[in-house]
Amino acid sequence: MPVKLKVKDMMVPIDDYAVTTVDKTLKEAVPELMKIYCQVETGKCTEAGHRTSLVLDEQGKLVGILDFKSILKVLIPEIAGGISGKLQALGISIAFSEVDAHHMDSSHHGFSSRVRQNAQTRVGDIMLKIRGSISADDSFIDALKMIYRNKVTVLPVFEGDKLVGVLRDSDLFLAAANVLME
Repeated sequence: MPVKLKVKDMMVPIDDYAVTTVDKTLKEAVPELMKIYCQVETGKCTEAGHRTSLVLDEQGKLVGILDFKSILKVLIPEIAGGISGKLQALGISIAFSEVDAHHMDSSHHGFSSRVRQNAQTRVGDIMLKIRGSISADDSFIDALKMIYRNKVTVLPVFEGDKLVGVLRDSDLFLAAANVLME
């Protein structure tokens, strides 16, 4: 029964979770996250793993979280802007788009080089701030409250000052869903 579960019974141990550092570039951090996220079946990556990396500073202290949305926003900035931002990211001016739209194909070829250039961004410059953490001895209900109050999908788990794992909203969901299977 989930109510009796402790966070330590549901969390992902830190050794099984993606961890990166503030000084790494996205080019270095993305493959690490992809490795722990992907389970390769029939030559394709299927969703199986973690969708975030914990970010540590130079002293090994937890300082942030790197998630898919933040990565995509930096690698492909046109997803966050209006039409002008989208055209600018593609290297197209408004005048160009109206007059010379047939050159659009060459702009699409620039997509890969833009992504590679943007991948030089440091993790520390785009990471999300930690918005809560939880103790390994806290309860399922405590964890559920913390996730919803802080509007997060992952919580770092500590035993005292030591980072020991990560609790995800999916871990809480599975614990609750298991009640249905009893």
